[in-house]
Amino acid sequence: MPSVAEKSTSVDLLASQFPVTLPIPTPTTDSSLLSIKDVQREEDLLRNPSSFRAWWTAIHTTKEAFNAQLKAERRTNVPDEVATLLGPLATPLARHSLQCLTYLYEAAIAQFPGSFKLWKSYLQMRMSYVLGRQVIKKRAGGRKKLPEMKDALEEEKEDLESWEDGLDGVVGWGEWRSLIATYERALMWLPKLPRLWLMYTSVFFHPMCPSLISHTHARRTFDRALRTLSPSLHSRIWVRYLLWAETKGGSTTVSVYRRYLAVDPSVTEHYTSILLSPADSVPRPLEAAKLLLSLARKASRGEYVSPEGKSPYQLLGDFLDIVERFSDDVGFDVDATIESNDANAKIDAEAAQLTSMDGQLVRTDGPSVPVGAGGVYDEDEDPLSPRKLNIERIVHKDGLEVYKDQAGRLWTGLATYWINVATGIATVLTIRDFTQIFDAYAEFCESLINAMMESLENPEEDDDDENTKETEREMDIKMKEFEALIDRRPFLVNDVLLRRNPNDVQEWEKRVALWGEDDEKVADTYTKALETINPRKATANLHRLYVNFAKFYEEGGSSGSAEPDLDSARDILEKATKINFKAVEDLADIWCEWSEMELRHENYDEAVRVMQRAAAIPKNTKINYHDHSLPVQARLFKSLKLWSFYVDLEESIGTVESTKAVYDKIMDLKIANAQVIVNYAAFLEENQYWEDSFKVYERGTEVFTFPISFEIWNIYLSKFVKRYGGSKLERARDLFEQALEKCPPKSCKPLFLMYGQLEEDYGLAKRAMSIYERATQVVADENKFEMYTIYIAKATANYGLPATRPIFERALEVLPDKQTAEMCLRFAALERKLGEIDRARAIYAHASQFCDPRVNPKFWQEWNSFEIETGSEDTFREMLRIKRSVQAQFNTEASYLAAQTLSAKQNGTSEQPSAVQPADPMAAAEQQARGPAFVAAKKTALPRADEDQALSAPDLAPQQADNDDEIHISDEEDS
Repeated sequence: MPSVAEKSTSVDLLASQFPVTLPIPTPTTDSSLLSIKDVQREEDLLRNPSSFRAWWTAIHTTKEAFNAQLKAERRTNVPDEVATLLGPLATPLARHSLQCLTYLYEAAIAQFPGSFKLWKSYLQMRMSYVLGRQVIKKRAGGRKKLPEMKDALEEEKEDLESWEDGLDGVVGWGEWRSLIATYERALMWLPKLPRLWLMYTSVFFHPMCPSLISHTHARRTFDRALRTLSPSLHSRIWVRYLLWAETKGGSTTVSVYRRYLAVDPSVTEHYTSILLSPADSVPRPLEAAKLLLSLARKASRGEYVSPEGKSPYQLLGDFLDIVERFSDDVGFDVDATIESNDANAKIDAEAAQLTSMDGQLVRTDGPSVPVGAGGVYDEDEDPLSPRKLNIERIVHKDGLEVYKDQAGRLWTGLATYWINVATGIATVLTIRDFTQIFDAYAEFCESLINAMMESLENPEEDDDDENTKETEREMDIKMKEFEALIDRRPFLVNDVLLRRNPNDVQEWEKRVALWGEDDEKVADTYTKALETINPRKATANLHRLYVNFAKFYEEGGSSGSAEPDLDSARDILEKATKINFKAVEDLADIWCEWSEMELRHENYDEAVRVMQRAAAIPKNTKINYHDHSLPVQARLFKSLKLWSFYVDLEESIGTVESTKAVYDKIMDLKIANAQVIVNYAAFLEENQYWEDSFKVYERGTEVFTFPISFEIWNIYLSKFVKRYGGSKLERARDLFEQALEKCPPKSCKPLFLMYGQLEEDYGLAKRAMSIYERATQVVADENKFEMYTIYIAKATANYGLPATRPIFERALEVLPDKQTAEMCLRFAALERKLGEIDRARAIYAHASQFCDPRVNPKFWQEWNSFEIETGSEDTFREMLRIKRSVQAQFNTEASYLAAQTLSAKQNGTSEQPSAVQPADPMAAAEQQARGPAFVAAKKTALPRADEDQALSAPDLAPQQADNDDEIHISDEEDS
């Protein structure tokens, strides 16, 4: 078998033999053109060069001689592949004969360049060697002299030349180019002969014609023919031109036909059929629809007669057929139709204002556009415009208003169009788009039913009973379809949402609920949902879909009328356990639901076996629970939810040992939380395993840190003390010390109180006091006051009141200011009980520095009562002096405002008595600028007239109102 290189070499070798006629062969360039037999012929032609008969005779004699030789020669030595590629020039004799005849024809044309007979014979000879043998077609009957273009196209398509065994366009490219050059020379001498142009254009229809010739060069040749020949001969060229354009297809066909339609619109219907079913390009339904609409309107006005004999209504029907087939490409959608109807309504309202001198409408703005026959431009009839059509308006305006007796077909066409548009319901992805399409479609169906009802109420005169019954049947069908459409709306909405996100579990659940008690549909929906949803892309609660599907079979269908099918439910749950859910807890829910299903049907052993399968521990337990690269099945054994259900199941129907084994596995896997620890210990305690329960508490305190371990310690210590009391006091003390060792200050107060109570009940009072002493030093600051209070109460109960003095003193050193004041009051009360009046007064004086008279009036009232009861005039004056100094100390703007706010809260109202505002606005402004007044000294300054109002300001008002028992001493007595 020859290689690819050998094949390419042979093709190049064949192509190198061409062209054989370029340059034009002559005896001077090729001596083989003449033989001894040709000498006499050449001498006769040289003697009579102007004799056409001599040249014609010599050419025909030579041609007949070569034809005889070619017929006698058999191409037995020529391979089939070569014969297929070279065609008539496959043999050396054929190529030699072509050269000899070309020499004679060229010499004759040099003498008679204007002879059409000679040029025609020459070109036919050249075409026979390049295009092959022409097939002569037989036809019956004659031809019309001046046929219509539609008939001319059909006839020309039948009579178009065809050839056999032509020269390949690639191998013989040089010879094809030489033939084209010969035609160009002939047209240079005889440009006005249409027969010569037709022969030239027939070359372009040859199947082996090179693409460089049969495309752009052919189009330009047709154009030159139209420019050269007279208009009366254009029809002969246009027939070939249109047929050639149809063979090329695409934009070539469209551009050529558009040019011809500008001259002769009679082939518009034929052109629309080409647009709808092109050979090698996409359909152009919008242009075809606009052309047919234009023809229908022109026909209705009497401006167009269809060559096929179609009426205006039939043309409109053809337009509707296109609309029904290509609704998305031709017509507006719902939104655009509504906008177009509104715009047309405005145009109709303003049409009366736009008039010309002839009384016709004119365009007053916009670019220049072509106009129709009526002088008004209509974009619906412009095939070059990309704007779609308002089908509803066109059917109403050009159909229903004109052809009232054909309303059924027009309504059906419009309904089909909207049904095709309504298929968008099955493709839209948003509720907004669905609502627009559905509402428009429902409104249209309603209007169609109303139109049918009106036609029944007001029948036409020529309507018979059969037509009326047919209309009634159609109306019944439409009403049933409309009711079914309304009933299907929830399903259609659900379809939209599922198309937008097929992994939406909640929408699938809604789909199931829509089917109600239709068990077959419910089962199909569940099956389709589980087949469609991608577990890694699903929304939340995918596992609930499996669980609900299993319950569907368990409960005997949606209505519960069927027999429960536990086997199918188990199969579904078994399949669910193999799904790689997003979260481990979802898979754990599947196993738990499966076990619960077995429990509901009293299959207790099976329920335990299910949980044993789910909680099987693999060999490698070091798997990270939060490693999402691993499937959930590999991480399931660390699911606390699964183990919690398992241990609850064992507690309910298992034994103590099996339950302990499950709890121990939880502890070994280190997935237990504080609640599991407490539950395990409580379970052991219920079964009298006291020491084992305490060991569980200890394991919990080792695993967890504060603050979680605080709760475990709290329960552990209370249980231990309750169990053993003082029998194991040292062990209890060790436990308390261990608990307090790492306990943070904010959490240790309950443990100290429990520890102290243990020592009081079973130990020594001295140890209890030392524990309370430690507690006052360790607890958080916010708990120290309460801790000191408890400490003082315990000390009083054990050692008496005098023993609490050092405790009070230490409390006053460490407590914050506010709590120090409270503690001082209690300390002073203690001293009063013990009869130590001077110590009590000193404590009051110490505490006064922390008490603002406006914020803590209770302290000053108590001190005031103390001085009245036990003091003298000097001690009372000293108390007043301290009060004024403390008030002056706290009398700053920030603390004043804070005091006012706090006092208002204590009194239950935010209103405070305000000073009398001066009548003069300037005086009020000066008073506001000065701010709150300070307490003026009585000895060093005299009150001014403008300070009388300041002294009655809100800062002194609470003292005058609250201190009713104050003893007033005049200045003379003070001095």
